[in-house]
Amino acid sequence: MSNILYIVNVEAAIYKDDKWLIIKRSEKEEHAPGLMSLVGGKVETNMAQDGILEETLRREIMEEVGIEVLDTMHYLESKSFLLADGQVVVDVVFICKYKSGEAKPVATDEVGEIYWMTCEEILENEKALIWLKESIEKAENVRLRLERGI
Repeated sequence: MSNILYIVNVEAAIYKDDKWLIIKRSEKEEHAPGLMSLVGGKVETNMAQDGILEETLRREIMEEVGIEVLDTMHYLESKSFLLADGQVVVDVVFICKYKSGEAKPVATDEVGEIYWMTCEEILENEKALIWLKESIEKAENVRLRLERGI
């Protein structure tokens, strides 16, 4: 049996009121340039650390779009995909509530544009690919349950 190594990636479905933060990935990005996406990035560490997924996500959010989210994050889903070079990525998505800051492309080599969009706007947008639509639809259902206290 061979050992398969995975890249671990985290993404944030960030909401503010009834809108979701969506980015257009920079055209300079190696993976999925110019596509609509959630904010996130690879987990990088060289030591044992508690809360590594959440801390990585907070760092990526600040580095890429310059905002803070509330401390409580809600696990949404995990999935995997292949990069063009054949590497396997395990992607973990969390739901995060906006806390402060003005969302803007901070890491312009990674983020081209920022959008605050409703779930409906994302689902109807032909530039939003199916995996983004599926994640946002799941996240919207969780957001509505959280707001109702269910």
